[in-house]
Amino acid sequence: MRYLLIALIALSLVSCSKGRKTDAPRNLDNACAMKKERKAWFNDMSAVQRKWGVPVPVMMATIYQESKFEGKARTPLRFAAGVVPLGRQSSAYGYSQAIDSTWDWYRKSQNRPRAKRDKFTDAVDFMGWYMNETQKRNGVSKHDAYNQYLAYHDGHSGYAKQSYLRKSWLPPVARSVQERAIMYQSQLAYCR
Repeated sequence: MRYLLIALIALSLVSCSKGRKTDAPRNLDNACAMKKERKAWFNDMSAVQRKWGVPVPVMMATIYQESKFEGKARTPLRFAAGVVPLGRQSSAYGYSQAIDSTWDWYRKSQNRPRAKRDKFTDAVDFMGWYMNETQKRNGVSKHDAYNQYLAYHDGHSGYAKQSYLRKSWLPPVARSVQERAIMYQSQLAYCR
């Protein structure tokens, strides 16, 4: 009985130490370490690259910016008078931070009614699909992390209207996405 109790405690400690499926990898600045830790994610992103033509580093940099690879990520709460909660800033959720209406558009157009934003496979397929739509609608190369991010953030219509020019904070964020995509690309070139 004593050994059974010790075994159960040890098993629960080991399962807790691995973290939840939706937790971020430990080192978000090292693509090779992430690849080693989350091999299945890289298989998913490689499949999306083959299907939609979006490079893995562009997806990774966008996910980093949107959710820091947290599957249950949500936008912050808004407060009235600093204390009364008014709800979230938007309906954005999951790895891709897709809003409800865009996620519904994706699920309907791809006939994927059970796709979930907190499931990595579904989130990266959404991202590939959306960036493919961006290329079709706005002419943005799938390799152009800067402009893909601007369109991802402001939507296809917003990007076409250059709404990002009225947001002085957004172009620097898009530049950091581009720089991170370049960093991930150079790191992935040397992974074993």
